[in-house]
Amino acid sequence: MQVFNLPAAFEAQMQQQLGPDYPAFVAALATPPPVSIRLNPRKPGFNTAGLTPVPWCETGVYLSERPVFTLDPLFQAGAYYVQEASSMLLAEAIRQTVGQTRAYVGRPPVRALDLCAAPGGKSTLMASTLPPNSVLVCNEVIRSRVPVLRENIDKWGYANVVVSHHDPEDFAPLAGFFDLVMIDAPCSGEGLFRKDPKAVGEWSPEHVQLCSARQGRILAASAPLVAEDGWLIYSTCTYNDAENGLAVQWLSDHGFQNHPLNLPPDSASAWGITERVFGNSVGYQCYPHRVRGEGFFISLFRKTGSAASPVAKTRGFKSARLVHHKQVGALKPFLRHADQFSFWQKPNDEILAVPIALEKELVMLDGALRSKGFGIEMGLFKGQDFLPNHALALSTELAPDLPGVDLTREESLHYFKKENLLLPGAPRGWLLARYEGLPLGWMKNLGNRVNNYLPKDWRIRMDIPEYT
Repeated sequence: MQVFNLPAAFEAQMQQQLGPDYPAFVAALATPPPVSIRLNPRKPGFNTAGLTPVPWCETGVYLSERPVFTLDPLFQAGAYYVQEASSMLLAEAIRQTVGQTRAYVGRPPVRALDLCAAPGGKSTLMASTLPPNSVLVCNEVIRSRVPVLRENIDKWGYANVVVSHHDPEDFAPLAGFFDLVMIDAPCSGEGLFRKDPKAVGEWSPEHVQLCSARQGRILAASAPLVAEDGWLIYSTCTYNDAENGLAVQWLSDHGFQNHPLNLPPDSASAWGITERVFGNSVGYQCYPHRVRGEGFFISLFRKTGSAASPVAKTRGFKSARLVHHKQVGALKPFLRHADQFSFWQKPNDEILAVPIALEKELVMLDGALRSKGFGIEMGLFKGQDFLPNHALALSTELAPDLPGVDLTREESLHYFKKENLLLPGAPRGWLLARYEGLPLGWMKNLGNRVNNYLPKDWRIRMDIPEYT
């Protein structure tokens, strides 16, 4: 049981907000945080038998205990993402606005932006929930957080995702471009006190005000990006009105109409989510004593004012050129629907596979943004040989019949330690390392040895109990 010395100002704030519920709130902070994951619908394999579902996310489940996720090959393969359950409420918000689910089939594709995306939990959720042929830009402002975002997006394996590194103001040339803008705003982290006790020591009223001012700047830069009748979803992992209520009020005052969620009839008992009212607008708050999750706030808005639309560009990508047709034949066998992709070569000679259905949108993004990556990173040619990229191995567009070897759990962990494996009888050449049918990465059998092509940055560095 954790013991918290909560800041006096935070205690006063929450006592006023919760009234007689405050003791239950404090008691909940002393309990172990729930463990939840969200499944990748395109990479089935995780056994959910006997697990409790997250009620507001059809792909979310609770685990009875927290395993060492690093040592699970299914996690490394992108079969699931470890995500706090309350934040999965975003899935319900997207379903009720633009999303594609069993209940909402046939919705048109959208252009979506996750503006503050790292480490990628909400981005991978959006990728799984948006309608087919949508394009999703996952942006991270802080450079040091981009690699973990890139890694998680690669593991998820969706070809319609763009990863960018820009300040919100840099998106100005894309005014009116996005049908959905998601702002999971940097905040004071009050909702993470149980999950991350260090957040308690970092909290102060001054920090709350600093976060509120930063959120205001993000909203001001983001509002013009939303297309007419488009959607903006705002969320934080905090409770206070300075970071939640003021943002809701700002949007209500600047051309956005608040949109209530259609929750179960008695959501307080069915889901435990609390509706909070700010003037004529509402937001939805998760408290750890009412839901099986951490603190989370979300509110939905639709743009009511007119919005400029960026001029469509018909020329090709400024950062790539079409691959020579003689090389395309060597690339197509790697993809299950190769005719749905065009192939482009970057200045560093790396090859991209770009969904043809998204070329118009991706050309516009390429022209407006400097620091971004899009498409499937296929690999590169060295002479007549093609060296496949690790991201290609994890792509859900990968052809299912490529040569490969099914590894045991122990062999898979050897692979993720970047050790070379002994695989007698394996065919020569490039091979997919697989675990329970899911690709893990590339190996190359040279006959006398099998080289491991896992990227160095992906190597497991922790001790593995079986080996010690």
